[in-house]
Amino acid sequence: MRKAGLIVWEAHQEAAKVVAPGVNTMEIEEAVAGVFEKYDAIPLFKGVPGPFPFPAVTCVSVNEEIVHGIPGKRVLQDGDIVSIDTGCKVKGWCGDAAVTHPVGDVSAEVQQLLEVTKGTLDIAIELLKTKSRWSEIAVEMARFVRQAKFSVVEEFVGHGIGRDLHEEPKVPNFDSRQLRESDIELRPGLVLAIEPMVNMGNKRVRCRKDGWTQVTTDGQPSAHFEHTIALTAAGPQLLTGPPLAEEALN
Repeated sequence: MRKAGLIVWEAHQEAAKVVAPGVNTMEIEEAVAGVFEKYDAIPLFKGVPGPFPFPAVTCVSVNEEIVHGIPGKRVLQDGDIVSIDTGCKVKGWCGDAAVTHPVGDVSAEVQQLLEVTKGTLDIAIELLKTKSRWSEIAVEMARFVRQAKFSVVEEFVGHGIGRDLHEEPKVPNFDSRQLRESDIELRPGLVLAIEPMVNMGNKRVRCRKDGWTQVTTDGQPSAHFEHTIALTAAGPQLLTGPPLAEEALN
């Protein structure tokens, strides 16, 4: 899984180089696809069943698009934000990660949205070191978002990941009765894709007519950050993080 995670990390580095005003979202898709081809990695998103098979290796979602945006001809503008979500499989094991990038100069409030969403993920990773139940972490994630006067998306949650992209358990980023009734014991061997999605406005979501793209109902921007993390006896390991000194992709 670490090999898959390193390839996903590299794909995100290449995608980040492309993000700029005047670039269309298909150029981001091509950058990610090129990395997967380089390592003969199997894209996890392309062909996923839905209203029609998902047509790309990457979900590229702009501004009010929360997740599952389809890359195409849309041109990024100065002040936009773009969420890039992708994953691959290597030798039967999966990696999955997402990043939201500013495009050119963004407003102070939008920059805060990015910082809070990434901060929410950072809080979760740090608390994995000391908490024994997922509910203890989800409560802190939701509190951090509320303090910033933003909203946690509740329609979509993180997930277990391993041989398949989406495995049990579900990993919510908020407190709820369902969370407490089906809480996760945090133990070595568990691998989670933790992915907070945060809206600037309300938490409500709707699907566009394309059947895939999920957007905020109030048109306000949304951000998304994700990492695949393994729980080990030595603590959490960031599988989709950058290579360590002793690691190499080749």
